[in-house]
Amino acid sequence: MKKKIEIEAINPIHGNINYMADLTHMAKNNRHNPTEAENIIWQKLLRYEKTGYKFSRQKPINRFILDFYCSKLNLAIEIDGGSHNKKKENDNLRDLFLFKIVVETIRFTNEEILTDLEKVKQEILKTCSRLACQGEVSRVAGRRG
Repeated sequence: MKKKIEIEAINPIHGNINYMADLTHMAKNNRHNPTEAENIIWQKLLRYEKTGYKFSRQKPINRFILDFYCSKLNLAIEIDGGSHNKKKENDNLRDLFLFKIVVETIRFTNEEILTDLEKVKQEILKTCSRLACQGEVSRVAGRRG
């Protein structure tokens, strides 16, 4: 039986995305124990706004923990290691939930990060640029209406 995705994750008063409080401890533990691929992408690409945007590591969103998240762009970056092969259904549920709350997800495998970091970097920068342009178009269109 498939789990139902609840959109009550959006706080109606503040507009932020709610999360399950018990995930904060697990997210903190994940931040202190990153995989090799997570550490590389954080140190070389996402830390200190190297993309021009602030990313958070191990960000709780509803009942999920995202590997990396940029709230300004509504962008999640997921690193799929060997354990994700067994978690495909959960990954699909997470992606569907994020899609419903307008968060775009891009995925990379550990192998892609370890063997072709430049390609990963270009994909992230391209996605950031596209989402930033879409956000600018939305803001301009909103001012006209």
